[in-house]
Amino acid sequence: MRIGINALFLGLPGTGSEQYTRHLLEALAKVDPANEYLLFGPAPAPPTSNTQYPISNLAKLWFEQMAFPLACRRAGIDLAHVPYFASPFFPTVPIVVTVHDLIPLILPAYRGSLLVRLYTRLVAAAARKAEAVITVSQASARDLVRHLRIPPERVHVTYEAAGEAFQPVENEAQLAAVGQKYALPKRYLLYLGGFDQRKNVSTVLRGFTLLVNKQQTQLVIAGKLPERDTPLFPDPRLLVRELGLEERVIFTGWVSEEDKSGLLSGAMVFVFPSLYEGFGLPALEAMACGTPVIASNRSSLPEVVGEGGILVEPTDAESLAEAMEALLTDDALRAELRQQALVQAAKFSWEKTALGTLAVYRKTVGGRNV
Repeated sequence: MRIGINALFLGLPGTGSEQYTRHLLEALAKVDPANEYLLFGPAPAPPTSNTQYPISNLAKLWFEQMAFPLACRRAGIDLAHVPYFASPFFPTVPIVVTVHDLIPLILPAYRGSLLVRLYTRLVAAAARKAEAVITVSQASARDLVRHLRIPPERVHVTYEAAGEAFQPVENEAQLAAVGQKYALPKRYLLYLGGFDQRKNVSTVLRGFTLLVNKQQTQLVIAGKLPERDTPLFPDPRLLVRELGLEERVIFTGWVSEEDKSGLLSGAMVFVFPSLYEGFGLPALEAMACGTPVIASNRSSLPEVVGEGGILVEPTDAESLAEAMEALLTDDALRAELRQQALVQAAKFSWEKTALGTLAVYRKTVGGRNV
């Protein structure tokens, strides 16, 4: 079987689609030596400083809707996989598409401009025409059935996984180096992730405010901060000043991939009360490092966290503060959740993801040439 992969996002580190595509391809190479995989990407263009992508939006659309399906037909592809929410509306071969989440359809603040909304309608209609749709959690699968009206038998769940680098770091020199690089305190709560509205960082700060007179602990907020304050990307530094937390909150800025396991391992607690996640990889990465997690009880996070953390109502700052205090003051509880976090994280692997994806490929083409 010749399988064509839309490889548009390969080479764009820092994007979820790039990480998913790269990890999936690496795992497929290990579990599937029989089939042939061809990667298709757009012609390279000179990088620009004012866009996230090396090609324009129009060129991206052309590649997804015209160039990729035509190239698959010319190459004699038996099945094509688009590993993100942008399959062709007029497919030339059987299509499998991975839809990680339906944020633009479910959360009004993310619907964007008229052109963005038209693009979302196009790719939503295209997903309905795909032979099979892969998603990364049961919660997202329910969203696909409800909002895109895709028959449940065409929706398949293959969970994501933490990378192999995410393991408990116990080497004191390594922990000290990461601590020095990012000016980390000895005891800290940690948030690591994005700053868009659904990440709910404001509740993290409001919950932490309720602790400042009880616990001598600092809050570390890691990740690239917004360049300016907007409703969709609120700048947490403004709220820190408003709450008088300047001496208790540390902003690290962007954290390199090689430093994340040390940052996570050094934290007493990882806090992730997101309002909506297709999967919730940061929580799983924290658990893989043996760090107890406090996470939202919404969307996919209960599936991911399982018994490896504490689930709270994400808009309830008091409940969040209570969970923080419990983990900071109860060494036995923290040790118990550390072990449960490692057990829960071990349930996920990219090998399982690859095997599940391969099963979808085989079902889609009826098992021929396998």
